[in-house]
Amino acid sequence: MNGGPVVLVVDDEPLILDLIQAALEDGGYSVRTAAGGPQAIEELQRSPSDIVGLITDIRLGKLDGWAVATRGREVNASLAIVYMTGDSSHDWASQGVPNSVIVQKPFAVAQLVVAISELINAV
Repeated sequence: MNGGPVVLVVDDEPLILDLIQAALEDGGYSVRTAAGGPQAIEELQRSPSDIVGLITDIRLGKLDGWAVATRGREVNASLAIVYMTGDSSHDWASQGVPNSVIVQKPFAVAQLVVAISELINAV
């Protein structure tokens, strides 16, 4: 943590979490991580006003990224949300929350930093 705006990153792959965390920290963000949906929702509910951004994989198991983002917006209406997916992004229009972004895998981690920064700065 470096004292910048806090972004929660959710992915069930530890290597991906580490890569995204490093890129966000290099971009001036403080980062919290969660390995799955339940842990992410717990983190969002624990400190809803501290977390300004959420980057979540869509495929997380039973409690997926769509559900995590929906709950995040319930506890913080201005939460910036970026979805990551290796699947087709066609579900985004129907399941994604408004004013969110979807990034297709494979991606450069810099794309996530730019996407979350643009959403945070637009608020």
